[in-house]
Amino acid sequence: MTLSRRGFIVDLYTHPSFAWVVYMNGEDVLRDFTEDFEVGGHLVKGLSREAELVVYAVHAIYKEHIILLIDCLTLWRWFSGRVIDIANTLGVKHSLDILASTCGEVLCGTETPMRLGIATLARAYADKALSDPIFRGTPINILRYLLTRRDAGRAVLSRLTRRSY
Repeated sequence: MTLSRRGFIVDLYTHPSFAWVVYMNGEDVLRDFTEDFEVGGHLVKGLSREAELVVYAVHAIYKEHIILLIDCLTLWRWFSGRVIDIANTLGVKHSLDILASTCGEVLCGTETPMRLGIATLARAYADKALSDPIFRGTPINILRYLLTRRDAGRAVLSRLTRRSY
């Protein structure tokens, strides 16, 4: 579900996805990688810092296809062996590797935002298709998504040519 108000958009979903194609099992993330936090005097449950970094990586690679400076800053600040363990457990280590590699390029002077190349995306999606049965079961949803949008052509063109999100 997407909620919006005064230009602010919040997407609510169980499984992170693009065009209804699931790229991460959200139930596993919510079941296994949450912590209790205090916010305004109230105890709330949220993703652990390490799980949040994994979700950042997956979102940047599979949904946005763009690496922002904030993605790299978060990686550099929060990266740990636990992050690798979570990515392996969730079957998304490849996206974490892409983010780490790209952020290495940023350290060498590459500017952000950085759009991922077609070859990198093709490898990421091929790896995901080979290793993830949930992902393999949902690509038909792209067709359904495009058929329900009046602006499908414009949305696809915008996605392919944008420089940031």
